[in-house]
Amino acid sequence: MSNRIIKDTIAITVITLVAGLALGVVQDITADPIAKQEAQAKQDAYKAVFADADSFDVVDVDADALQSYLDENGYAAQSVDETMLAKDASGNELGYAFTVTTSEGYGGDIQFAMGIMDDGTLNGITTGGSTNADPTMMTIVSLLALIVNIVAFIYIIRTARKKKKNPYKEEIFTDFKYYKNAAARAEIK
Repeated sequence: MSNRIIKDTIAITVITLVAGLALGVVQDITADPIAKQEAQAKQDAYKAVFADADSFDVVDVDADALQSYLDENGYAAQSVDETMLAKDASGNELGYAFTVTTSEGYGGDIQFAMGIMDDGTLNGITTGGSTNADPTMMTIVSLLALIVNIVAFIYIIRTARKKKKNPYKEEIFTDFKYYKNAAARAEIK
């Protein structure tokens, strides 16, 4: 049994390493196309709120001052992620396009683009995407799941050794109440 466990552990480790390497390679291959797609989606959103605009130039703003202004005016849940100056084909300024994120979405953040004309009127608004899964939280949950699986694996191995049973040939948890109940239900036909 000891050799079998070692072989299985090595096999699982190799499979995990190969899968991790494959995921890393796929992430490297897809990172650039994903970034291009996200940039195109932003341009499309800006074009939707400023159809007459020919180009959009990044405007450097004081993010802290802008957030303070939003907080003071009752918009603490919103943040301006990007500010763009909309220009027509002649280079004339039409107004500003903003990427705004609000944390007041049902399942997570909601991002939208809005266009404000130079006279202060709303030119257009379009929703972008909603982020329902926080990558940091997903990583934490994944690590917790991995730890639970490792603990369960160790528990099974320890129980099998204690009962001197081979988990590949015999049931290990036959003395558990839940096993007995399930076995009793399985015998009823």
